[in-house]
Amino acid sequence: MTRWDQAPALLAGLIGQGIGGSRTPAMHEREGAEHGLRLVYRRIDLDALKLGPEALPDLLCAAEWMGFAGLNITYPCKQAVVPLLDELSPGARALGAVNTVVLKDGRRIGHNTDLTGFAEAFRRGLPGVARDRVVQLGAGGAGSAVAQALLSEGVGRLTIADTDQARSQALAADLRGRFGAGRAEACADLPAAVAAADGIVNCTPVGMAKLPGTPLPVALLRPALWVAEIVYFPLETDLLRAARAIGCRTLDGGGMAVFQAVDAFRLFTGREPDAERMLRHFADMSAAAVAQGAT
Repeated sequence: MTRWDQAPALLAGLIGQGIGGSRTPAMHEREGAEHGLRLVYRRIDLDALKLGPEALPDLLCAAEWMGFAGLNITYPCKQAVVPLLDELSPGARALGAVNTVVLKDGRRIGHNTDLTGFAEAFRRGLPGVARDRVVQLGAGGAGSAVAQALLSEGVGRLTIADTDQARSQALAADLRGRFGAGRAEACADLPAAVAAADGIVNCTPVGMAKLPGTPLPVALLRPALWVAEIVYFPLETDLLRAARAIGCRTLDGGGMAVFQAVDAFRLFTGREPDAERMLRHFADMSAAAVAQGAT
């Protein structure tokens, strides 16, 4: 048996804002241990460091100098990191957003595992839901990945709402170019769009522990809607709580968090992760947090 101090070592990390509660480090380290790896996964929290996305060039250089195998990238850096990379996977290039950077042989290679992560969570968590019309809230880095996943999973028409109208228009135009005319539009009237929708997906940071609240008035919800989140800290956001209270089918952000980590682990390590084991570990961490009074 290989001694623990002789096992292969690997260093990875997460860059983002307000990530103190992220469960991604524990998921990677636990799965690494299952593979006999000494995997150390560090949070690089912009809030704690009192930095903004403009620090990304220095942070990437520091990670390379320290021998990181890779980095996950989260809000608000998924689009800002793109110009700093040497190469993009086809998916990341199409989306214009990156959530996983592999550092190898002096090169920075960007990938997007949000797309595959959300698609798998959606298939598992909301099987059989109506998907003729869906409203997506948020057109940022995660939103571009989720929008493509939704259209790939059979959503007929996606209406995208964002506080930055130009951003929602640009994403909708890009999606029409790839999926066909009529498949995506920027939202002009949110109440009317929600009234006509089968489901809603929140891709904004509103609902995170540091940004409580809902991304739309809860009065717009109705029992026939399904409601999905990509926020997972807390697992039950204010939006999901309101939706469940009136009988909506819901999907929390936990599944996406796990399945994007599954794909990122594979990219960082070259090992095949056990998705079901990672799901169980995430569920155990969530239950422990609830028992301790955390969210």
